[in-house]
Amino acid sequence: MTDLRHSPDNASPVEAHGFDRRKLLKGAAALAAAAVTTQAASGETVPPFGQTGTPTRSTAPLPLGPLPGSRYPDSHLESAHPKTSFGPAGFPAFAGTMAVERVATGFRWAEGPVYFPAGRYVLFSDIPNNRIMRFSEDDGHVSVYRQPSMNSNGNTIDREGRLLTCEHSGRRVTRTELDGSITIVADKYNGKRLNSPNDVVVASDGSIWFTDPVYGIGGFYEGVKANPEQEKHNVYRVDPKSGDIKVVVDDFVEPNGLAFAPDEKKIYIIDTGFTDGPDNPSHIRVFDVDLAAGKLSNSKVFAEMPKPSITDGLRTDRDGRVWCSVGWGDPNEDGVRCYTADGDLLGKIHIPETVANLCFGGQQRNRLYICGSSSLYAVYTSVQGAMKP
Repeated sequence: MTDLRHSPDNASPVEAHGFDRRKLLKGAAALAAAAVTTQAASGETVPPFGQTGTPTRSTAPLPLGPLPGSRYPDSHLESAHPKTSFGPAGFPAFAGTMAVERVATGFRWAEGPVYFPAGRYVLFSDIPNNRIMRFSEDDGHVSVYRQPSMNSNGNTIDREGRLLTCEHSGRRVTRTELDGSITIVADKYNGKRLNSPNDVVVASDGSIWFTDPVYGIGGFYEGVKANPEQEKHNVYRVDPKSGDIKVVVDDFVEPNGLAFAPDEKKIYIIDTGFTDGPDNPSHIRVFDVDLAAGKLSNSKVFAEMPKPSITDGLRTDRDGRVWCSVGWGDPNEDGVRCYTADGDLLGKIHIPETVANLCFGGQQRNRLYICGSSSLYAVYTSVQGAMKP
């Protein structure tokens, strides 16, 4: 401690008296200015992180369990081939003593299911309610996994067991780390914000592929209304080492769900451009994949949807079949379609609601989970989902 009683005669004002009056006054002025700035910032009005909805309440919720009228074999399974034996011939949705079940209900728009085998649960988005839900397979318990979820849409799991999520109101793709922290995987391209990432897959080399239509910024119900900053509605790839983002396809009207073939030599990508105009596509395209180079080529239409229906999400099984959602058109088409790797229709699973997306789950990966509007459905199949997200 300085003893001011013994200060030398030539000491500076600070040394002699412990402070500099000029600096003290200057500092006080700075603190006052900072206080005004802080007050202004605290009074600023900011929008919420997306639409924070309220759960659907009903005195007569949709019943859980097998759908009404179910019997073995379940009539909700329709084979594209004539029935010549026990069950729908040639349609791998048939697994014997089973029926389509409604396992959870009470959502506004269920989307983006993904199965976590380590915990035996399905995560899926309830977009307008701004939350990610969790269905526990062991006891059927339903709970909120995350809210707000930034109006999450598509979800997947990577090879390390981490959740990847497309966020409408965040306009980004994020990864939830094993410790619960969240990493932003992609939110800009060429210095401009993404439109509204919709669906995402992860390849075996760790590269992340996602679609970026404009659905999530079209209004305030499933996101935050905003102007698109990207001129085109692209499909992107995120490099697993550098994190660099590049466009792999730029000629979609509205790119939507996507999935790799089991050997990752092909990728299937949905175009739901029909929502923007009657002359636009409602189909699935397929591309050849050069995984090492991160490039796609040889685009062709894999399957056309019966307009006005569209398909929104898809998955493949270990034998290369393609399973896709159907909805928004003829109620008789609501549900799931299954195609061979050559694009031939094998059959349909009829669901009493518009279906948005689906994923394989269960300990044997033979249970198909289906997001149908207000409910989550499940059906055992005679095949296994591809061991890829």
